[in-house]
Amino acid sequence: MSDELKQRKIAFLATDGFEQSELEEPLKAIRDAGAECDVIAPKSGEIQGMKHHDKGDKVKVDKTLDEVSADDYDGLVLPGGVANPDALRMSQKAVDFAKEFFRQRKPVAAICHGPWLLVEADVVKGRQVTSWPSLQTDLRNAGAQWVDEECVVDNGLVTSRKPDDLPAFTEKAIKAFAQQRSAAA
Repeated sequence: MSDELKQRKIAFLATDGFEQSELEEPLKAIRDAGAECDVIAPKSGEIQGMKHHDKGDKVKVDKTLDEVSADDYDGLVLPGGVANPDALRMSQKAVDFAKEFFRQRKPVAAICHGPWLLVEADVVKGRQVTSWPSLQTDLRNAGAQWVDEECVVDNGLVTSRKPDDLPAFTEKAIKAFAQQRSAAA
């Protein structure tokens, strides 16, 4: 375990239908870098993961959206999976929670379908982003410049396309969260 993210607190916002690897791999790596992490969801208990089209494991929810604020965290991770961000973008509390990280200029990392929530939060205009290819029209319509690259970093926003991009995504997310620490220190 390193201490690159020591004294950092990172929120992972997800609900049923999240892509298993896109939550669990960054969660482990960010914890291993020294951060305290909370899995946050609209409901308490557990949320159902997916391994593409098949059910994966359930993950324990640490806190609900009713119990947290962006003020409590130094950064936000949005895993993909089709159902997960589609459900979250229908929750005003989830949209407002994500939007507040941008208002406070805190780093946000979103992978695969995760940027769908950012479209709803109206925070991608003028930013260069990537995502699962099917979201490119939604992101462009929201004012983003969509590119087909493994990982894109734009002023604290880290985006990636798919599970194969997880090593680059996780590395860049940790770097963004560590830079936030330097800026806040």
